[in-house]
Amino acid sequence: MKQPENVYLRIDGNQWRHVWIVGDLHGCFSLLMAKLRECHFDPWQDLLVSVGDVIDRGPDSLGCLRLLRKNWMVAIRGNHEQMAMDALISEEPSLWSMNGGGWFMALPAIQQAQARRALEDCHELPWILELHCQNGTHVVAHADYPDNEYQWQKPVDLHEVLWSRTRLSERLAGRGGGIGGADHFWFGHTPLRHRVDMDNLHYIDTGAVFGGELTLVQLQ
Repeated sequence: MKQPENVYLRIDGNQWRHVWIVGDLHGCFSLLMAKLRECHFDPWQDLLVSVGDVIDRGPDSLGCLRLLRKNWMVAIRGNHEQMAMDALISEEPSLWSMNGGGWFMALPAIQQAQARRALEDCHELPWILELHCQNGTHVVAHADYPDNEYQWQKPVDLHEVLWSRTRLSERLAGRGGGIGGADHFWFGHTPLRHRVDMDNLHYIDTGAVFGGELTLVQLQ
């Protein structure tokens, strides 16, 4: 099956003063704003990269969705954005609702219309981001880059990009290695007690919505 044209996005991070990457937000809008203030983030000079899953489970999914329209933030799609988009298309929300999507139906009508439009815009989100910074090439995907060698526009299993935990499980068990073709790979998706770095793989979903830290890392 032919892949969508927007699977990959390439960005030159050198256009910005600083580049930051943040783990899964899951509606933790206020927590993110506090973190950005702490690090003196400047929306006129800096870029924030999201590993996806900006919505569901937390207190302000709509607030986090609105961030996707800011010119200082770029996000890739997570499995929660995909569940939401699929639910709106199929009008079958049960899977999404079971996984934290109940906030959408609880919104007042005007806000629900705003959220619907924002979620429709999520069809433009890439699955994989290739980011060039002063210290090398960073590849960002939500759950995994399902190949041992990265290549721009290489066809990959998009379901695994959004959902797979196989590589992380293998690495935590001491098996396997890094991924070739880029300097660093950044993932979210799996809530961990702390950031995990193995070889050139970085897992930064530290369960902010479950009371853990919101991990924010400066890439440049």
